[in-house]
Amino acid sequence: MKQQLVLVVLARLPAPGRCKRRLAVAIGALAAARVQAKLLAHTMATAKAWREISVNSTVLLAMGPAQGIGGLGLRMQRQFSRAFNSGASRVVLIGSDLPQLSVSDLANAYAHLDHCDLVLGPALDGGYWLVGLNRSNGSLFSGIDWGGAGVLTETIARANGIGLRAKLLPYRSDIDDVGDMAPWLDD
Repeated sequence: MKQQLVLVVLARLPAPGRCKRRLAVAIGALAAARVQAKLLAHTMATAKAWREISVNSTVLLAMGPAQGIGGLGLRMQRQFSRAFNSGASRVVLIGSDLPQLSVSDLANAYAHLDHCDLVLGPALDGGYWLVGLNRSNGSLFSGIDWGGAGVLTETIARANGIGLRAKLLPYRSDIDDVGDMAPWLDD
């Protein structure tokens, strides 16, 4: 049986007032939407480049209403369930706010899923920039305080509690507020 790799990009519409709300407080809704559009373009270009070198791979963009209703955990679980129910053997989910995202990040995540159940790309803010699974698990994302700084810690504890073997990728910084943009303002 062929291994089907699915990459899900979870993104907000790059429209003023609909994305990057914390960033918009400092730079305005229109500028924040422009940042979101650039980040989304980078993410999709990286996803396309990964797909071109990956056998039996699919990239799915879940933007806005396509994510369905509910909190982040429910929306993420929905995307994993859809992919696994469609025949995926390994699924990786990323957001669209990581300017450093590379093809090698994605390839490494899938490679680790050959030997572990869960892969997480930890973010400097206490969350994560990537999550991947090699099997569906409906309870991994429930009971997590998605707005807090302990998202990664809570997810790892949850994974350990349900018997998932996890691997961490390198820490990265995503863009949530104006302070997160400092490393990229000179580019």
